[in-house]
Amino acid sequence: MANSWQHYSTYDPSLSPAGVRSREWEGPSSWTEYLGPDMSSPMTSRVSRKKGGSDGQVQSSCGGYHKGLNLGWVVQLTEVAEGLMAKMYRLNQILDCPDPVGQVFSEAFWKAGVLPNYPRICLLLSKNFPEHFSKLQLERVDKVALDALNDGTEVHLQSLEPWFQLLLDLMAFREQALRLILDLSSTVITLLPHQNSLILDAFMDLFCSFVRVNLFSEKIPRKMMLQMYNLLHAMSRKDSDCDFYHRLVQFIDSYDPPLKGLQEDLKFVSPRIGEVLEAVGPVIFLSTDTRKLRNEGFLSPYHPRYPDILTNSAHPVRAQDLANVTSYKEWVLLGYLVCPDELLRVTSIDIALVVLKENLILTVFRDEYALLHEDYQLYVLPRILESKKMAKSGRTKQKEADLEYSVAKHVEKMISEVHEQSLLSCDAIHHERRVLLKQEIGRMVLFFTDQPSLLAPNIQMVFSALALAQSEVIWYFQHVGIASSKSKAARAIPVDIDPNDPTIGFLLDGMDHLCCLVRKYIAAIRGYALSYLSSCAGRIRFLLGTPGMVALDLDASLKGLFQHIVQHLESIPKLQGENISAIMCDLSEFRKDWLSILMIVTSARSSINIRHLEKATVSTGKEGLLSEGNAAYNWSRCVDELESQLSKHGTLKKLYFYHQHLTVVFRNTMFGPEGRPQHCCAWLGVASSFPECASPIVPEEVTKIGRDAVLYVESLIESIIGGLEGLINILDSEGGFGALEAQLLPEQAAFYMNDTSRVSIPTSKSTKGAVGFPLPGHESYPENNSAIKMLEAAMQRLTNLFSVLNDMEPICVLNHVFVLREVRQAEFVFNFFGWSSVQYMREGILGNFRRRLLAVLKADNDLQRPSVLESLIHRHLNIVYLAEQHISMDLTHGIQEVLLIEAFSGPVSSLHFEKPAEQLTGSATEVVCNWYIENIVKDVSGAGILFTPIHKCFKSTRPVGGYFAELVTNLRELQAFVRVFGGYGVDRLDRMMKEHTAALLNCIDTSLRSNHEVLEAVAGSMHSGDRIEREACSRQIVDLDTVVGFCIEGGQALAFDQLLAEAAGVVLDEGAPLIYALLSGVVKHIPEEISEKKEIRRIRGVANSLNIVGDHDSEWIRSILEDVGGANDGSWTLLPYLFATFMTSNIWNTTGFNVDTGGFNNNIHCLARCMSAVIAGSELVRLEREHQQRQQSLSNGHLDEALDPEIHSRLSAEASIKSAMQLFVKFATGIVLDSWSEANR
Repeated sequence: MANSWQHYSTYDPSLSPAGVRSREWEGPSSWTEYLGPDMSSPMTSRVSRKKGGSDGQVQSSCGGYHKGLNLGWVVQLTEVAEGLMAKMYRLNQILDCPDPVGQVFSEAFWKAGVLPNYPRICLLLSKNFPEHFSKLQLERVDKVALDALNDGTEVHLQSLEPWFQLLLDLMAFREQALRLILDLSSTVITLLPHQNSLILDAFMDLFCSFVRVNLFSEKIPRKMMLQMYNLLHAMSRKDSDCDFYHRLVQFIDSYDPPLKGLQEDLKFVSPRIGEVLEAVGPVIFLSTDTRKLRNEGFLSPYHPRYPDILTNSAHPVRAQDLANVTSYKEWVLLGYLVCPDELLRVTSIDIALVVLKENLILTVFRDEYALLHEDYQLYVLPRILESKKMAKSGRTKQKEADLEYSVAKHVEKMISEVHEQSLLSCDAIHHERRVLLKQEIGRMVLFFTDQPSLLAPNIQMVFSALALAQSEVIWYFQHVGIASSKSKAARAIPVDIDPNDPTIGFLLDGMDHLCCLVRKYIAAIRGYALSYLSSCAGRIRFLLGTPGMVALDLDASLKGLFQHIVQHLESIPKLQGENISAIMCDLSEFRKDWLSILMIVTSARSSINIRHLEKATVSTGKEGLLSEGNAAYNWSRCVDELESQLSKHGTLKKLYFYHQHLTVVFRNTMFGPEGRPQHCCAWLGVASSFPECASPIVPEEVTKIGRDAVLYVESLIESIIGGLEGLINILDSEGGFGALEAQLLPEQAAFYMNDTSRVSIPTSKSTKGAVGFPLPGHESYPENNSAIKMLEAAMQRLTNLFSVLNDMEPICVLNHVFVLREVRQAEFVFNFFGWSSVQYMREGILGNFRRRLLAVLKADNDLQRPSVLESLIHRHLNIVYLAEQHISMDLTHGIQEVLLIEAFSGPVSSLHFEKPAEQLTGSATEVVCNWYIENIVKDVSGAGILFTPIHKCFKSTRPVGGYFAELVTNLRELQAFVRVFGGYGVDRLDRMMKEHTAALLNCIDTSLRSNHEVLEAVAGSMHSGDRIEREACSRQIVDLDTVVGFCIEGGQALAFDQLLAEAAGVVLDEGAPLIYALLSGVVKHIPEEISEKKEIRRIRGVANSLNIVGDHDSEWIRSILEDVGGANDGSWTLLPYLFATFMTSNIWNTTGFNVDTGGFNNNIHCLARCMSAVIAGSELVRLEREHQQRQQSLSNGHLDEALDPEIHSRLSAEASIKSAMQLFVKFATGIVLDSWSEANR
């Protein structure tokens, strides 16, 4: 197979020494698999986006191949490293994150389908690595498993094949990357950040990627995979080992553990790494000195002491150095770990100490990490002790030996002590830095918002602030839940990371605002950069013409490249008021040529190198040629690659791997004392970058990460809506607006006024009056100041949150768009099959209102008074009205819908023609109506419910639930019930009472039927005046007292329904007086007929439900009997006689009249009300039924039965009712007079 480089490089590898050697290894796979679409072709690599250029495969068109370096190979191998780690990460997930070092494998590991599920054989092969399987007598270990492996060899080989290929790719990468690193180290003249930062960044990125790939490889079961694959291969290929088996065994064994092999492989580049780490030390020291950063304004647009000077020119450290400091710290951690001898440099101790003290883990890839201090103690400290021992033995000159021994001793002490220091102080160090960044970024946002013209000159400082904030936020979440031990034997100690730290929200919000500012003024930044580059052209041309440069006698290739640079800069269009955004300017060729120059002059093989150029141009007293070129290179990226730079420094895509911690911290901080509602935009916006974490090497990651990102946004929105509801509920509590509703009772107010009027001038300094109330002119309840401040804060936060949600930009996650102000999440499907929407904020507010409504219906497990319920609803509505002022949403209509849903229990019986098959029930209405029926009408609790006609309410001898009956049944409370639940609530309660009364009337009907003969005998004896026979027959009536009780209960229902109707009439008269007046006028002119039309009957029913009809009770009973078909046989003619026999009941023995209530002590007045209504109602129903029968017979041709017009009259019905009542009164009076005695009065 061809060499891996040849699959994606247009270069002939023979032109590079590394390329010549690479042909010794015919790689087993093509690197194209690991390269993204923008890296597969040589002219579109990502050097620009990663290291500052737009083209990595840079070549000199003037024949400079033999002199220059090929930076494209470096960048492509770095990209290959990312792909390899993505594959290993996926394998690690499939295998349920095994522990190959400790030989710990879960059940899911064996069921993953990668390795055969035969643990005994697999573990034996792994533990005895690198022994060949032929020496392990596997048949003695598990003969059954070995036979099964023989039977399914091809299947298992197919499962292991891609992962065996991964091992081959790791070996190929190790060989090629190591050769390239060694080649660069030996040929690049200088690797200093201020001289050669572009090549330095590329070299160190490859170096760090090389280390990380090999560190990560320890987390996959390399030994088991190789040994099992070789066993299966031997089974299928007649005992022959697989290709490259012995080389793979050697590779894995030399990297077991990986740090041992890394230290051995990289010892030749160790001095160059030490130089680099020393060079970046000053920038690292500066980044860790928060006091210096603050006092000298490194992150401020102006120098604190010199406000007229921009910070970029006030400090020697350039802004882009701070932007790269996170990378520098990673270089230090990895560099000293694999090149421990470099710690013996005198200056290295402080550099390592400052970085080690603020870190506990070493990030390997994504959320995979190694415990930093444990690795340093295991793999670095022994090397230092060895150097210390050799220095003590006098290997070198005495003076040098003493210095080396002293340095080694200091390094030993530092490594031994820094772990404990980091456990105690790392969180405090980073918290202090987060506070600094919070303050500086906050000021920066305010300043650039007010002075946007200064954003462009300070764009590098903005990138630095973004990079530092990015680093701090990621560090915080990387260390959540980390446990570290002071030694391998010691118990792991969890690091105390505060999950309630509000600085995270401030940093996310600050970064979001800075990115928005840059995007808003991107045209101005491009214009400034173009102006800078135009002026730079003249300076570079001047430097090229200096005597020093002329004396260098550049060859044609290098001279041609410099001329190209000048031409590129001079061809930049001049800005003369035209629209900057319309100017198309591609400077990728400029950057490619500049990189070509750098790769030539930094190579030891070139006759003209970087030192020559510096000496030739710095003597002019201005910036040298290389400094000017590097600055132009950086500013050129602000012209056509500003968005990619912003993405690099401002992206938080790595937070995807900690999104669960992200959600927890958000919930803990957003609505805490220092939380800010406006931060929620930034927390949500983070998710839009999550899909960028997906690797093209693992296609299924796109779907998984996208799904997780959507779930994260939905979880945060749920938390935001929950917090919104919490703020509303705080205001809707007794400690919120409820405290403002506290009022004096009228009696207290009158007493207070009288008492105050008697006090002319108080003699003492007390602000309290005689009754304990504050005197006029003094502050009321000063002890409540803190509560008032809390209320104000909640109000402010609520209005801010509504404003933020209203102004929030859409959150885009793959094909999902979340728009909170439009209260929907629109999921746009690209094939236009449709879209769906989910309600968020509106549903949250209305759902919260519904829950609050259902919750306040009950107070202390009992019904809330309707007037209190109405007050609570009004209080909540006031908060909703406040919300409507800050958000583009009609919540009032939604609240009305909720109330309607909770009140609606089906069509109003007297207004709708058709009844639905399924009877709907509003839950709130159902709760209240059931309570009234059970506790007032039925009195199931036995509270002694009495109707008091004088006060028009019910009273109870003891509380019904939490209140006495008069507190929930007076007209004021019933009117509140009507206002809350409206006509639907009134109709529901009316229907329930009708159902209950219908059951009572059915009992009366049953009693009439069962006692028919007895009642006929009673009627005969009454008419004949035979007292003895009457009394004898009366005693034969079954369950007389029970029927009396039912009638009393029916009378209570009548009384309660009339109170309800009266309350409904009052509310209608107040709310719609014209309708009430119209209905009252119509009722007066309704025809008085026995057989009424349906329309007239409905009008009469509506009027009766509003207490407009004069005789409420009889009309109500009549409607019940008509609905249930009652009073339909001859037994009902005996009703007056049944009621007359009630006078013989024992209930009269305990009856007494109460002048205070206007009724009897056992509700006998309700009995009278029931008897009167039932007699009248039954007579009306009987007469109407007779009329219908006559009409039917007339229609059948019986003309001889012509109807008497008098029968149609209402007067005849009244006469019939009076006749029945006369019978009842006559015989009831007779029974009373017959039983009259002194003992029974």
